[in-house]
Amino acid sequence: MIYTIYNNELSIAIASKGAELQSIINKAFGIEYLWSGDAAYWAKKSPVLFPIVGGLKNNSYQHKGNIYQLPRHGFARDMEFIVTAQGEDTVTFTLSSNEETLAKYPFEFNFSLRYSLNKNKLSVTYIVENTGLETMLFSVGAHPAFKIPIAAETNFEDYYLQFGNVENKGRHPLSADGLIENFTTPLLENTDRLGLTKSLFYNDAVVFKELKSTDISIISSKTSHGLKLSFEGFPYMGIWNAKDADFVCIEPWCGIADSVTASGNLEDKEGINLLPCDQVFTRTWSAELF
Repeated sequence: MIYTIYNNELSIAIASKGAELQSIINKAFGIEYLWSGDAAYWAKKSPVLFPIVGGLKNNSYQHKGNIYQLPRHGFARDMEFIVTAQGEDTVTFTLSSNEETLAKYPFEFNFSLRYSLNKNKLSVTYIVENTGLETMLFSVGAHPAFKIPIAAETNFEDYYLQFGNVENKGRHPLSADGLIENFTTPLLENTDRLGLTKSLFYNDAVVFKELKSTDISIISSKTSHGLKLSFEGFPYMGIWNAKDADFVCIEPWCGIADSVTASGNLEDKEGINLLPCDQVFTRTWSAELF
């Protein structure tokens, strides 16, 4: 089922399956900012990544002597959420642990996404509640795909990513299995700008760890339209495009794929978050559409 929220400037649609964004329209400009979901390239639009981000080595992990299987990015993106709160300009979706989730992820939880609007800004809040009796181990992340070109008179290569700070960061390459290699390749060298070319993503996502920036904008000198994505509190960042598709994903993550040398123990996984029982974890990213 599709749910819509709106204010004077924006209209947003979200599907109950995966609590996944389906549309972000700036009504003043008549511009759709979200990728169409063309299955010829990539059928999703903005999947939520939970309870892991990225892939696991051998698609499995160990916890307390047991071995579990999880697909890349976890299971939340393919499950039905229920609406637990709704207003004109805000809606909250919730997924709770059940027999299906416990079979592959042995933690009890409530996982909610709250979408809210303020003028030309969409905010997306992840709320993870540990409802079990032991410390919960999890990752969570975003995967929104923004349409490029944004303006009709432009093309993909007219756009660049504007980082909030000057960066000196290498790219963490991915193996053929989608695991993080134990080396970096140079990419951002004393710059706050990364030009967008489709070939940049021919070897999969661009992955960064611990950027100084807490915002990245999609900008072009050929149009005044773009967006600014803010992501304070997310230590990892993925930037991705399906080969030759007209979108770019800006993905703030609290978690990351296994490395090629990962032990397989969930407690040792890089980027794993520990949440004591009865505690709540929240993170918010936002997108300003202009």
